[in-house]
Amino acid sequence: MSRGRGVAGASWPPPARRFRGLEGTALTGSSATADASRALTSRELVWPGQVRKAAAGEGAMGTVHARSLEPLPSNGPDFGALGEEAEFVEVEPEAKQEILENKDVVVQHVHFDGLGRTRDDIIMCEIGDVFKARNLIEVMRKSHEAREKLLRLGIFRQVDVLIDTCQGDDALPNGLDVTFEVTELRRLTGSYNTMVGNNEGSMVLGLKLPNLLGRAEKVTFQFSYGTKETSYGLSFFKPQPGNFERNFSVNLYKVTGQFPWSSLRETDRGVSTEYSFPIWKTSHTVKWEGVWRELGCLSRTASFAVRKESGHSLKSSLSHAMVIDSRNSSILPRRGALLKVNQELAGYTGGDVSFLKEDFELQLNKQLVLDSVFSASLWGGMLVPVGEKPSSIADRFYLGGPTSVRGFSMHSIGPQSEGLSCPRAVHR
Repeated sequence: MSRGRGVAGASWPPPARRFRGLEGTALTGSSATADASRALTSRELVWPGQVRKAAAGEGAMGTVHARSLEPLPSNGPDFGALGEEAEFVEVEPEAKQEILENKDVVVQHVHFDGLGRTRDDIIMCEIGDVFKARNLIEVMRKSHEAREKLLRLGIFRQVDVLIDTCQGDDALPNGLDVTFEVTELRRLTGSYNTMVGNNEGSMVLGLKLPNLLGRAEKVTFQFSYGTKETSYGLSFFKPQPGNFERNFSVNLYKVTGQFPWSSLRETDRGVSTEYSFPIWKTSHTVKWEGVWRELGCLSRTASFAVRKESGHSLKSSLSHAMVIDSRNSSILPRRGALLKVNQELAGYTGGDVSFLKEDFELQLNKQLVLDSVFSASLWGGMLVPVGEKPSSIADRFYLGGPTSVRGFSMHSIGPQSEGLSCPRAVHR
């Protein structure tokens, strides 16, 4: 038995015509018959939000069995020869197939097969534009965009789309039905892997609870046990229905890092909250972070300047980040530009660390001849302590290495203390 919920919109005449796929090519209507058999859970969304039960088999989209439009041959090995006295029936030529590219249509219903714990309101936010389509090509394009939005939510393993003529008592002469066949992710998924690198080996365990409350919420837990450090993180992610770029997250973590260029070990235990939102062509993130930091020496050969920085500190900071990214790829871009600007203010919300920190990153990419790309990047920052207390070594800037200035050892540019990198504190 199938159950359904639906969304209202528009229609097409009930002849047996079926359109399948979102390849973007013009589809022509040809005679077809369909077996309406479906055992999946089905929901039909009724615009603008009225929910009704669908009758068993209503709106079901079965396998398409297309009939040939050409008359059968009068002879041949499969049919045998016809005698001269055989009566021929004149076959009327088929009417010219109608191309529906420019024909006005209305999306009357949108069906969902396979929904379980996902709520209707978040689904309607993602597929609302489908009802605004006014011709077949536009229906296909907006259905494809809706499919991409549904996959971006991270709650479905697979999403397929089927477009069909509308059938039933309420079918309009130009109505269409759109069916989304979805497969939800499991309530709990896990992973484990091992990593080897930087003279260290570690084992990483992860757990994820996708679509926790039915509106694309996600809880993630990760635990890493290594030969040099152990860390864990627990996060909760909640997007705004209809606007995935506008989201909220909470993180709880413990991270231990070793920095041999300064003979320094740092252990951070903290909590942070983030709110991300887009404005025009920019994306913004506002963040509060509270972290208890423990600094120590890696070896007995650590310099006196590093030993002075050892101990505990509590940092509470507010930060804002803005990103403008027009690159065609974030890994190997061939064209476009990237601009990141970040500001952080610590000390005004508590803690014993006070500073104002500004940094930016600029990257330009231009495609040249012979499949070559010209890329240039610039990075810089400023750290100004607030009050009489100098800044911490954990907050200062480092230069050198493959991620900043190539040709130098990791963080080897700048002040040194007994052969170790030790950026100097800046006073007002």
